[in-house]
Amino acid sequence: MEIGVLRQMMKRAKVWAIVAEDVKRDREDKGVVGRVLSEEHKRLLFETAASREPWLVAYCAAVLAVSTTCRGVELKHLRWSEVDLFERIIQIRRSKTAAGHRGIPLNSDALAALARLRARAEALGSSDPNHFVFPACEKQRIDPERPQKSWRSAWRSLVNESARRAGKAAETGAAARGQNVEEASKRAAEVFINQKGQRLRFHDLRHQAITELAEAGASDATLMAVAGHLSREMMEHYSHARMAAKRSALDRLAGGLITPPTEEFKVVSEGVN
Repeated sequence: MEIGVLRQMMKRAKVWAIVAEDVKRDREDKGVVGRVLSEEHKRLLFETAASREPWLVAYCAAVLAVSTTCRGVELKHLRWSEVDLFERIIQIRRSKTAAGHRGIPLNSDALAALARLRARAEALGSSDPNHFVFPACEKQRIDPERPQKSWRSAWRSLVNESARRAGKAAETGAAARGQNVEEASKRAAEVFINQKGQRLRFHDLRHQAITELAEAGASDATLMAVAGHLSREMMEHYSHARMAAKRSALDRLAGGLITPPTEEFKVVSEGVN
């Protein structure tokens, strides 16, 4: 309740955006589990993000989040001095706790996203080492010495469009199979916007990345080293994700090599005459 009152006061003073991301992150400590997209829907999200130039910043931020496990606030406070494109690593200096300060290796997607952001920064004159990778932009003016407050509007419209495209694709498939088109479209769109109207959050991309690492067999030590602080409840969740992936992989090995015993099956006595 106190946080709610403080939030209203800070909003009125127009300073809430400075700390909003940090306050939202507290939900992770309560074991809130985010959504995980299927490979199909993950690809749809990023194909949609790449389709419009105004979404470039949100697109690059999303690629980095799902490729590095970074939180939104960690990306927003990333400076060019903390990016090493040659050694393929970024240093996170601003995070939830000291455990979040870490170096993260960059895969090819993360490198490509940073390369596009670097080209943008050089064109805008905001590529000095102390400048932010995601600089503030107000009234079409870039201030590279301040971090971007939010990409909420772009993210909202991006998720809305992803939901629309998912629905249209599902309609086409349902029509071809003679199924209920409206129901298929609704179910597909709910991947991005659920029945309560809650959209896929940008923070869900961090959960997506950690889940994929767990399913790939990454150890707890690796998860902690890459993702930084994770609560005990969240570590238990990712352990379940890892076990589910192992079970699924082993299930694919089954080929009907043996049938289970029937109810009439009798154990043969050791004393065979």
